[in-house]
Amino acid sequence: MILLDTNIVIDAHYGVGNDKVRARNLISSAVIDSGAAINCITLAELYAGPRRGEDIEADMRQAGIVVLDFPAGAAAIGGRAYRRYRLNRARSRGGKASSVPLPDFFIGAHAELMGWKLATRDVERYRTYFPAVELIEPAASR
Repeated sequence: MILLDTNIVIDAHYGVGNDKVRARNLISSAVIDSGAAINCITLAELYAGPRRGEDIEADMRQAGIVVLDFPAGAAAIGGRAYRRYRLNRARSRGGKASSVPLPDFFIGAHAELMGWKLATRDVERYRTYFPAVELIEPAASR
């Protein structure tokens, strides 16, 4: 299974140009090879955008993307990773980070817990805080 970061889904369904083509190719390959999924965190991010919920869910079904619940076991992984992020940010004088974890930390934790690959354009954060997760960048895929 390949878990899709929100930016990949946005690019594939609502993007333009090469980003759209690369994201669509990545998702198509994932669906055929091992399966493609988003979790409810990504679904919530998509719902926060301009599209209607029914349209979002129809887009996911049409693309063959499975929508998964967030596993409770990933909560500790994501929380610990976010704590490291907050400490690193404070040490670098990057300002105080919110005490509420960013969605990427839940998405990365889900991929790590399940041992899945993660497709994203935000490789730096995931590489830093989820080094065990194999990342797939759309520009580097087929």
